[in-house]
This record gives sequence, structure tokens and C-alpha cells, in this order.
Amino acid sequence: MVIYDNKQWFNTLVNFSRSYVIQQLFRSTLMVGIVTAIFCVLVIDVFQFEIRFQSSLFSLLGIVLSILLVFRTNTAYDRWWEGRRLWGGLVNNSRDLALMMHSMLDRGNMEDRNYFAKHIANFAVALKEHLRNGVKLEELYHLDEREIVMYKQRQHIPNQIIASLYERTQHLCRSEAITGFDSIPIRTHLQAFTDILGACERIKRTPIPFSYSIYIKIFIMLYALILPFGLIEEFGYFTIFLEMLLFYAFIGIELMAEEIEDPFGLDCNDLPTGTIATTIKNNVYEILCLYKEVEKEKVRELYEKVF
Repeated sequence: MVIYDNKQWFNTLVNFSRSYVIQQLFRSTLMVGIVTAIFCVLVIDVFQFEIRFQSSLFSLLGIVLSILLVFRTNTAYDRWWEGRRLWGGLVNNSRDLALMMHSMLDRGNMEDRNYFAKHIANFAVALKEHLRNGVKLEELYHLDEREIVMYKQRQHIPNQIIASLYERTQHLCRSEAITGFDSIPIRTHLQAFTDILGACERIKRTPIPFSYSIYIKIFIMLYALILPFGLIEEFGYFTIFLEMLLFYAFIGIELMAEEIEDPFGLDCNDLPTGTIATTIKNNVYEILCLYKEVEKEKVRELYEKVF
């Protein structure tokens, strides 16, 4: 995710080109400008055609295209915002569960404190990678040999981590380290983990319908192709600038929507799930009095476009 200060307006504009979407947009707009320039030279200087189109036709098409793009952007942003709300809920549930375990477990019971802290933190890290290209075991915290072997045999590691937390909770009830009433809110938070996991998978595995996405792209390209015919008679070579400006506006909205509709990856504008997972780990270990595990420096995950 690109980190910026929205109060520094001019500095934000200077760093505008850091976004992959903007770089791709500049290249596409430049290509359209070159094609339009060739068209203008052929029509005005070489063949000297007289092309007359009703400008109202292009205004009508522009309105239709704008409505489609507004709906496209709102749909993509809803997915991005829902993902942010889900990860915010994960932060809150992780803290609440850690606070409960801190109040229920004896101060000297470092084994169970370590167990819950490790598994809560590992769930956030595993979920982050599960929503990308698969969980990387080397990123999980403090795995022993038994856990490494077990996770290598599992297709769905976040589910296994939740199952381990359920089993540990049941073990604490049987050993009377906590009461049955104490286990009820614990299970509620574990259920919330499962709900967050399922909701994130729904966003990840249910993209915008292909036909709808490709329809808008074709519409934009057709509009860009025929627009010079309606502008060249009145604006001449100024058509090149107008064509690039309108194409920049329309295709830019589509590219931004395309990037944020899957908010869990490594694109410039995706959610900072790596940073959030680190925050969960630090908070949980601190709550359970395991201060030596808290990272002193906040490490920001490097976000870049994945080709």
C-alpha cells in the first residue's frame, strides 16, 4: 500500500507516479495520443477529409459510459471496504481473545499464554498468505517439528490453527484451568475468526463477473476510437489533447476499480494486511505479558504489483 499524507497536497502530486495504476495509465494514454496524432495528420494534411458528426451522439455515449463506470467503481470499492472492515474485526477479536486469556490464565502459566499468543498471531499471518498464493510456513511464529509436519499435510492451514485453539480451550476446561462458562466467550471469538475467514475467501474467490468487466473495457475502447471523428472537424489538432484527456479519465477509473476489487494482494492500493498481522502479533504478545516477543520497530510490508 502506498503510504502518504493527505494533508500534503502538493507532495502527494509529486509522488503521483509511484502507483502502478498511474504508470500503466500514462503508458496507455500516451499510446492513444500517438494513434490520435497519426489520425489527425492523415485527415487534416494528407487526405484532407471533411468529417462531420453530431456532437450530441458522443455526449450521450459519454453519459452512458459514466453511469457504467460509477457502478463499477462503487462495486469495487465496496469489496475493498468490506475487506478492511473484516481485518479490523480480526484485530478487535484477536485483542479481545488475548485479554480474556490474560484474565483467565494464571500469571505463572506461561505455557498456555505462549500457546494462545502464538496461534492467534499465526492465524493472522496464515490468513494473509492464504488470501494470496498460499501459506508460507517460514513466516509463521515459533513452529515446532510436530506443527511443521502437520501443517505440511493440511490444505487449509488457517482452519487447522482455529481447530488447535478449540482443542486447547477444551483441554483447559477438562483440566479445570478455566470453567465451562469461561469457554463460552472464547468460543464466540473463535467463531468470529471462522466468519472473517469465510468472508475474506468469498471476496477473494468471487471476482466481478468477466462479461461485465470486459464489456466496460470494450465500450471504453470503442468510445476512444470513434471520438476523434466527432472532434476533429471543430478542434483540429487540439483533438489529440482532448482525446488523451477523456481517455485518461475513463480508463483511469476502470484501472483503479480493477486493482482494488481484490484487496488482499500486493498491488499499490491493496490493504496492508502484512502490517495489520504484525500489529496483531505485537498486541497479543504484549497483552499476555510476553514482552520480549514484541517487535520494537514497526515493519511495513513492501507492496508492489504482482504480474
